[in-house]
Amino acid sequence: MTKFITFEGVDGAGKSTHLAWFADALRQRGMDVIVTREPGGTPLGEQLREILLNQPMSMGAEAMLMFASRLEHVEQVIVPALHSGKWVISDRFSDASFAYQGAGRGMDWDKLKELERWVTVQPDLTLFFDVPVEVARARLANNVSLDRFEQEQGEFFERVRAGYHRRVHEKPARYAVIDAAQSLAAVQQQLAAIIATI
Repeated sequence: MTKFITFEGVDGAGKSTHLAWFADALRQRGMDVIVTREPGGTPLGEQLREILLNQPMSMGAEAMLMFASRLEHVEQVIVPALHSGKWVISDRFSDASFAYQGAGRGMDWDKLKELERWVTVQPDLTLFFDVPVEVARARLANNVSLDRFEQEQGEFFERVRAGYHRRVHEKPARYAVIDAAQSLAAVQQQLAAIIATI
């Protein structure tokens, strides 16, 4: 049976570092896996990603562009891959909009739920890489070029982290919460335990 798995967390949580390892571990178990990302994942999505990460805009425009990219991603990549028997792993999905545009920017949660209704698929499993904001910020300090989200202040990321926790609380069965403050080996041990159950 195919599965749609998403990786979530604040910038600097380390989710992207572990995504390739997780995908390879699934492939070693015989799964046909594709890895994708949001915003992005399609030619249009990648163009929207450039705009979203670099151009200032209103909170509402940001949310609408995120969901426009997501809808294209679902229709062009995610659903066709699942229908063809592939497993799909995405670096971010709808939870990111609730965490960043909702909790981070202050957009109404119900408006985001209206936009989410356009998205015809939801993850089977979401790995939430949870880390104290100060740890995430310290990791980002090594980056030479930060996008406009990564340049936000610590208070913004505290709100984003709280938004993720709210999503986990709303639908706990879909999430596995990873203690991402631990060492690389310790996090991979947590991931290996999850892979053993799916």
